Amino acid sequence: MIEDTIVAQATPNGKSGISIVRISGKKSLDIARQIFLRFKDVSNIQPNYMYLGKINLGDVEDKGFCVYFKAPNSFTGEDVVEFQCHGGLVVAQKIIEQVLSCGGRLATAGEFSKRAFLNGKMSLDQAEGVVDTINAETENQLKASNELTNGNLFKLVTSFQEKLTDILSEIEVNLDYPEHDIEYETKESIKNRLQNLLVQVEELLQTEQKGKLINKGISIAIVGKTNVGKSSLLNALLNYEQAIVTDIEGTTRDVVSGSIEYKGFIFNFYDTAGIRETEDKIESIGIEKAKKILENSDIVLLVLDSSRDLTKQDKENLELIKNKKSIVVLNKSDLPAKFVYNGESIKISAKQKINTEELKQKIYDLSLDGLNSGSQIVLTNARHIEVLKQAKQIIVNTIESISDLPLDCSALDIKTIWEKLGEITGNTATEDIIDKIFSKFCLGK
Repeated sequence: MIEDTIVAQATPNGKSGISIVRISGKKSLDIARQIFLRFKDVSNIQPNYMYLGKINLGDVEDKGFCVYFKAPNSFTGEDVVEFQCHGGLVVAQKIIEQVLSCGGRLATAGEFSKRAFLNGKMSLDQAEGVVDTINAETENQLKASNELTNGNLFKLVTSFQEKLTDILSEIEVNLDYPEHDIEYETKESIKNRLQNLLVQVEELLQTEQKGKLINKGISIAIVGKTNVGKSSLLNALLNYEQAIVTDIEGTTRDVVSGSIEYKGFIFNFYDTAGIRETEDKIESIGIEKAKKILENSDIVLLVLDSSRDLTKQDKENLELIKNKKSIVVLNKSDLPAKFVYNGESIKISAKQKINTEELKQKIYDLSLDGLNSGSQIVLTNARHIEVLKQAKQIIVNTIESISDLPLDCSALDIKTIWEKLGEITGNTATEDIIDKIFSKFCLGK
């Protein structure tokens, strides 16, 4: 039982119309009665009702609202009181000082959510979904976090554990009645069921790459020889002037970057130095950077100037991208073409912004090619991915060894799988894991 009462500001510091101060714990309502002057005249304070009144700040008062959430029907599962006061740098801090003087304690980062987890209001993965919701910058990030907060991963992992529980029950029956001599049939049944579980786990893990794209965005290198219009293309894709554009070869010597959101994904563009033979030391450094960006990117846009003949350097650059997900961009399509490119490509004019939206769609389609799976849930959390990979390996090892081991030994392996999966939802997570997760939360959440 958690005895102490905690307090923190639940809204960011700064000037705003409203700030919210949250209190959670056994003394929440008693403290509210001492601070919120209206409550001194209210004998029966109704939960989930918002009251207007004056808040004691010490030497002064603020007019605001107070609402009481009675345990267990609150975010933390404890008695919770929230004050809505005028925003600013002083008012919320004064309320916190008053709460501390009445016996409250300043909350640590993520302590409200940790109490919600400890009091059974949410699973560990749902708590992580709350953080992801707060940090979401795109629609797809919000959708992924919503899958967690709604408990969809929790339900799936729990269903995996239920399958393992059924298997353990079958083993238990076999061990209790050895005279029936059904061990071989039981082993074959268990092996088949573990293989079915393995398929489901692998299907879920197949969403890892898509999850990385949702979280980190899609890195897109814009490469090509000098003066083909790479910087103009970057500016056209961003819809603002990010890169310097001149007719002088080698203008771009370092990487110039910019980002946009497209259909729920962040496109991170990297305009690179023109790739060519040069004795200029500074330009050479830029070219080496360009090649590293090309190697580490998710997508490569190789820009060719269609108004000029294809050069030896263009052909070498085409060789460079052979093993990468890439799009050949034939720039300056508003001018007469000097060559015909037989491979797959897209004709654009960066200067006139012709087909730049179509190019974005091509990037989107190519990025997600082959990443759709049967799972509705997309894994975006590195901890969940690592736990599932470990669980998968234990399942594989158990399947391989089950024929040669006594059933009671296999039962221990299956319990290990169950416990590993429980690290995701928190029902078998260690205190260190729990503390590490909640330490990433913001103060007041």
